[in-house]
Amino acid sequence: MRIGVLAAQAGVTAKTIRFYEDAGLLPEPPRTSGGYRHYPEEAVLRLAFIRDAQAAGLSLAEIRGVLAIRDGGQAPCAHVTDLIDQHLAQVEQRLVELGQARDALRALKRRAAATDPANCGSGEVCTILTAPAAST
Repeated sequence: MRIGVLAAQAGVTAKTIRFYEDAGLLPEPPRTSGGYRHYPEEAVLRLAFIRDAQAAGLSLAEIRGVLAIRDGGQAPCAHVTDLIDQHLAQVEQRLVELGQARDALRALKRRAAATDPANCGSGEVCTILTAPAAST
């Protein structure tokens, strides 16, 4: 099938398909006598896999690794499981960081609510964002 047909069936653009070829995610197809790319039917499934893997948060390099394992004749299940575990740990860590950021912003919001703009401007840029000096 030609690149336009593949793009329509896979729900991507022809430019995306060429990018995936350049990135090593999609093998370069044979060419017709007229010089057009001629993709096999399984290219649609491969593009769907790439899209799904990206939606799961995998990078193109990680996807390329999964595809290399499959193209080598092996099942990539263990590798994919490891990637999922790594991404899940990163998401969990990010959730902790976001919780800390939320708490800090809530404290700043309380400080902002208690700040009188008439008393602001004593040489500091912003008394809301500037941590109060520790008393000794």
